[in-house]
Amino acid sequence: MAFKQNLIKARHHFVFIGGLVTALVIAFTIETREYTQVLGNLSFTTEEPIPMRESRILTEEEYEWAKTAWRYFDNNVQQNTGLVNSVDGYPSTTMWDTASYLMGLIAAEKLNIVSQADFDLKMEKILHTLARLPLIEGKLPNKAYNTQTLEMVDYANNPVADGIGWSAIDIGRILVPLNILIWQYPNYNKHVNDILNHWDVGALIDKGYLYGSRPAKSGGLELVQEGRIGYEEYASKALSLMGLDVFNAMKYIDYLELINIDGVDIPTDRRDPAKYHAHNYVVSESYILDSLEFGADSISEIFAYRVYKAQENRYERSGILTAVSEDNVDVAPYFVYNTVFSDGKEWNAISDSGEDASHLKTLSTKASFGWYALYDTEYTSLLMGDVKSLYSAQKGWYSGRYESDGSLNKAITANTNGIILESLAYVQNGTLLRVGAK
Repeated sequence: MAFKQNLIKARHHFVFIGGLVTALVIAFTIETREYTQVLGNLSFTTEEPIPMRESRILTEEEYEWAKTAWRYFDNNVQQNTGLVNSVDGYPSTTMWDTASYLMGLIAAEKLNIVSQADFDLKMEKILHTLARLPLIEGKLPNKAYNTQTLEMVDYANNPVADGIGWSAIDIGRILVPLNILIWQYPNYNKHVNDILNHWDVGALIDKGYLYGSRPAKSGGLELVQEGRIGYEEYASKALSLMGLDVFNAMKYIDYLELINIDGVDIPTDRRDPAKYHAHNYVVSESYILDSLEFGADSISEIFAYRVYKAQENRYERSGILTAVSEDNVDVAPYFVYNTVFSDGKEWNAISDSGEDASHLKTLSTKASFGWYALYDTEYTSLLMGDVKSLYSAQKGWYSGRYESDGSLNKAITANTNGIILESLAYVQNGTLLRVGAK
């Protein structure tokens, strides 16, 4: 009893000691905290200098490469709508592929491959079309459209009156060329404003995250969080330039997990595909586009080089030239994600439904061009030495070469040819989205 009374009498001493311990913990945390974490974000350093390519005038051969890429768009633009087929001769497109066309058109103008009059004619027509697209629930563009009729369609180009939902990542990408037009081609400001007044871009953001929509089992559409590390941050950047709150989508730290692949700690997204029903692809494309278009940030600059370096190291280990990305292929399932890492496996190749597609691993033409544009290395020269013959003089650049037997992947697409034009425009002019500079 006496012991209990003594404890009660000493309670203010315990409170004081508890406060002192708490203060010591806080002080220790402040003194030892990771100064590389700022507002929940991170910074990294490299063990070696990143061999960025210096801007220069294109060589005669590179200029011919750009003209070959532009041939795809000349062949596939629909004169009545201004939209371009996503695959050669196939009258369907997505917002991602339409963005590739717009970026290709802007790049072609910067490289003097199209005349000013042709640029204006094509740009005005497609911007007019984008400002009158039928929209999902009157808010945002559908995931796919018929390029001839502007009908909302599914991915097999079958008309779907109410659409199949919107992709936040695709819409984020198409806002990149629209931002370039605002800052570098001010005579198109009214056209861009007409589009943005037609689309409710804010509908794809909630609490700083990106949301797509898809058909719900109970009918109608449901919202689903969209984007994984790499793509998520890239797509958010154009939205942030418009003053929209995408703070959480732009953070790298929340789901970041570094996994060592071929001697390099590459960034992966630790959200479980089985739980979240979204694959965590690590490919070249999101990092290449972020670098070509935005000039990267202090994090994505490092991540891009690591993703590239793992591919160079795979070549050193296996002798297989490696430049992986998402790509159309010329056999079923017609679209494959060739990855550095996805769904728990390194160098995984899967379809968009997650089925194994290892037999369709491909050296990607557009990824080879992208890495060549960014880095001046012996390996990027090796890549270009291999892919520089993968084209049709009449149709444009093929998607790549299969690893299994070295045969051509003869899919010819807007995305491959658009990114090739972007890459070559970057070689000559540097970062494509530069505020206040044309």
